[in-house]
Amino acid sequence: MDFEQITTAVDDGVLTITLNRPDRLNAWTSKMGEELISAFDAADADDDVRALIITGAGRGFCAGADLGGGGSTFDYREREAAGPVPRDGGGQFTLRVFESTKPVIAAINGPAVGVGATMTLPMDVRLAAEDARIGFVFARRGIVPEACSSWFLPRAVGISRAMEWVATGRVFGAQEALDAGLVRAVYPAGELLDAARELAREIADNTAPVSVALARKLMWTMLGAEHPMIAHRADSRGMLYRGQSADAQEGVTSFLEKRPPQFPDKVSDGLPDIMPGWAAPEFR
Repeated sequence: MDFEQITTAVDDGVLTITLNRPDRLNAWTSKMGEELISAFDAADADDDVRALIITGAGRGFCAGADLGGGGSTFDYREREAAGPVPRDGGGQFTLRVFESTKPVIAAINGPAVGVGATMTLPMDVRLAAEDARIGFVFARRGIVPEACSSWFLPRAVGISRAMEWVATGRVFGAQEALDAGLVRAVYPAGELLDAARELAREIADNTAPVSVALARKLMWTMLGAEHPMIAHRADSRGMLYRGQSADAQEGVTSFLEKRPPQFPDKVSDGLPDIMPGWAAPEFR
């Protein structure tokens, strides 16, 4: 698949998606958002893709929205909409990441501000270069946090830290992001992608794709559950389904035989509904 503002490369089960507008520090455009969603669609449909890495070309990860439109950049009245409220493009992308059946690793290689920061929040693991700078700068631009970040950010770092970052709009360093739990680890710039690939390889080489997909769905969905009984019901259905699968047979057998597993089940064959009755609300 050919793209204009991102590149994709698959290496032995790991798909690397690179934001590719280095002359603009990979600033976000609606075109980039559309291409990212298409790349995620393709990844979910490809059983050879086991994990995704998202990074940026050049010295930046994503400098936020492209402000080339000047003061009207965020005037959504000019956008087409099916209803009275045009949809936020960053939110459309983060919702797509939320629904991914493959684990997603953000390799934040440089400045990540505005949507460049919020787009990473539904990704499963965030790694950062030592010189990366992150900022939720919306209040300094006269707008509000987008990309569903009012849901994701407090869950990642707690309401107090989230509000401090959002209310001040200040840009902070990778060490502060690490201390707050926003990123899982910080690396020298030259080691960041290798660390992301090592983590992706550990997933791709050792785990059952369907099990990872279901676990991801459970973990993210249960962040909004009102009682652990909701999780217990879903876990129980998941164990019933997976316990009788060919993957479970292979997982136990390969362990007993002390050999690498060869899991046969495929995500593209569909996932069971282990949370009957749950559905995302429609946009209104």
